[in-house]
Amino acid sequence: MGDSQAPRVLMKGLEAMGEAAIRAGCRYFFGYPITPQSELPEYMARRLPEVGGVFLQAESEVAAINMVFGAAGAGGRVMTSSSSPGISLKQEGISYIAGAELPCVIVNMMRGGPGLGGIHPSQSDYFQATKGGGHGDYRLLVLAPASVQELADLMFEAFELSERYRNPVLVLGDGLLGQMMEPVRLPPEQAVAPPNRPWATTGARGRAPNLVSSFHIDPAELEALNLRLQEKYRTIRAEQTRFAVEDPEGDARLFLVAYGTAARVCRAAMRRARAEGIPTGLIRPISLWPFPDAAFEQVMERALGFLTVELSLGQMVEDVRLAVAGRRPVEFYGRTGGMLPDPEAIVERLHLLWEKVGVRHG
Repeated sequence: MGDSQAPRVLMKGLEAMGEAAIRAGCRYFFGYPITPQSELPEYMARRLPEVGGVFLQAESEVAAINMVFGAAGAGGRVMTSSSSPGISLKQEGISYIAGAELPCVIVNMMRGGPGLGGIHPSQSDYFQATKGGGHGDYRLLVLAPASVQELADLMFEAFELSERYRNPVLVLGDGLLGQMMEPVRLPPEQAVAPPNRPWATTGARGRAPNLVSSFHIDPAELEALNLRLQEKYRTIRAEQTRFAVEDPEGDARLFLVAYGTAARVCRAAMRRARAEGIPTGLIRPISLWPFPDAAFEQVMERALGFLTVELSLGQMVEDVRLAVAGRRPVEFYGRTGGMLPDPEAIVERLHLLWEKVGVRHG
């Protein structure tokens, strides 16, 4: 998505996200500092005033997400960012925003846990992100970049998706992706003029007043809201499933499954496994919700087994098993607490799976 005519610039992941957000028309940021994502609000604090925007460091994560609620309800292009325990504090507000059908973008650069945990990379917030971390039957569209270029591209696109579906979009990264530096082509600048938002609370002169709320005391009204939301979520499932399948020779029989930082490690493991005679490919979910079941259907005829690799003790693997539906073995390998999986250890697991499915290699 980066502008193919633009020069490549070396940027830290979090700063590339901030610049992409501004180029997507974001003019409001409310947040609270927490490592390892503090460079993103720092960047927005510097850049937003330069483009006529507003940066405000709230007194807490709870305050920040409610400021997002207010700005989104007034029709602003708005975002917030945090890291694992900070996102936990925002969950009530996120549920309100989803129930009120307001567009906004939320960034979670995950850190290890549970509790306060540590600042090293982790993927232990998958359940929180994809299963609805707060109360109610709501969903977030969840995007999982795996490079600085994708951090910028998906951040830019997140604003368009949130507007299209009037729904919060979560960009899910981790401490390693946010801190690394890579060459990136930034997306083109978008027009600042907001799209038509007839639902926004922009003043009622000449029209009936708008009410932005997720509060419905009548059970029938609340059920109607939930049914309408579910219809929207079905549309998102149909239109926004994203994934990449890497199969260098088109002969893969085993497939690694990983997203984000874990996918980068798995790419190295895939090359080593192929050099050792195991025909291996990689399935990389880019949308974590909706989960890309179609990726598994695409390879099912030739796949003999799957190995899911996560920076957790097993969360996405549940969705992989649902997608595979018992047709092939699904194994799991994970590291936690900020520890990264080693490519050699992944290859060892691939050897074990290769033997388990009854295939011998030279």
